[in-house]
Parts: sequence; C-alpha cells; structure tokens
Amino acid sequence: MTHANDPAPPAFDWDAIDSVFLDMDGTLLDLYFDNHFWLEHVPKRYAEKLGVSVAEARDELLPKYRRIQGTLDWYCVDHWSRELGLDIALLKSEVEHLIAVHPYVIEFLDALAARDKRRVLVTNAHQKSIELKLQRTRLGGHLERVICAHDLRLAKESPGFWERVAAVEPFDPARTLFVDDNLDVLRAARDYGFRWLLAVTAPDSRQPVRQVAEFPAVARFSALLPQLR
Repeated sequence: MTHANDPAPPAFDWDAIDSVFLDMDGTLLDLYFDNHFWLEHVPKRYAEKLGVSVAEARDELLPKYRRIQGTLDWYCVDHWSRELGLDIALLKSEVEHLIAVHPYVIEFLDALAARDKRRVLVTNAHQKSIELKLQRTRLGGHLERVICAHDLRLAKESPGFWERVAAVEPFDPARTLFVDDNLDVLRAARDYGFRWLLAVTAPDSRQPVRQVAEFPAVARFSALLPQLR
C-alpha cells in the first residue's frame, strides 16, 4: 500500500483525535479535474465565445484567476459565470467524467469511522461544485457533515474562518486533525491553534509529488491505514 519513494508517514495519536476535518479538491478528490477544467476546458469554451485562439483566451484568463486567487470569489461558480459570460456549472458537467476520488480515500474514511472519528468535509468549493462532485462520487455517505465556505462567507485562508466553523460545528482544535493540500489554508489552521495538521503532497495525479517540509505530509492515505487499523 505504501510506495517505495514515500517518506515515513507521520505518526498521529489517534486516541487524542475526536474529529477529522478534510478538504475536498486535491485532498479527497483528484485535483486533475479542476486543473483541466480551469486551464484547458474554460479557455477552450471562452475562445469559442470570443472567436479567438485558445492560447489568446488563456492569456486573458490567467491574470483574472491570479487577481482573486485565495478569495471566496476565486472559488465561486456564480462569480465566474458573471465574469466570463459562460455557464460554469454547465461547463463542469461537460467534463464531469474526469471527477475522481483519490486512491485509498474510501478505505481511510471507513477506517476513521471504525475508530469512531467524526468526519467533516470543510471546503472552499462552491455549493454547485460540491453538489456535482458528491453526486458523482457518492462520498457524502462517508461523511458526517459538509461545511461550505460560501455558506460562512469567508474562505478557509481568511482570519476568522475557523471561528465561523466552530459556531456551526463545535470542535476542539487540540483534538481535531485537519487535512488539506493548500499550504496557505494549513497555515491559517495552524494560526488558529490546530494541534494536528496533515498536508497532501500529490493533489493532482498527473503532476509530480510535491516536497512539503512545513507540515506532516503524505502523498496517499494508504500511508495512514496501518496505524489507524
């Protein structure tokens, strides 16, 4: 289950953890879908709309993406539909066959359930994206709760986000593990006082595994299964 080049997995004291908060895109789901969607599919459709080449469309789009990265609008389907004059939810459904759960995710979630850990999805994804992805993957049946940053009106990167989570999902940061592939999000969680943090180093299955020294890290959840069981 572990791979030859994988570093030794971080050892967690599972008896000291009550809840596991999990990101969606790049953590539970392969980020390849989102990368393909925003870097290939949207430029293609935008190019058709404007009557320009895909390269020209991409050159126009990338600065728009960068300008609001890390804000709630960056993750907002409705924002991009207005901004680009495209039906983003519809475009996502055109390539929804690319939505995929990372290997070992279901086994990991089931192992958490067997140890009586509360499993909570905490995502910046827009409600329409969550609906599409949970419908496609059936992941909802392996989670106790789904928390959407758009409902809380703050992105996970933002100061004050975790206070808003605690208001709807009371938790002890000293007894909660938070797993994400976004280092800015993990830093914000660390600032809030999470004791247990985990970075995912292979968010996109078609990209090389990243080196992360700042947080305990795994490429795949298979690395954690032996200690959980």
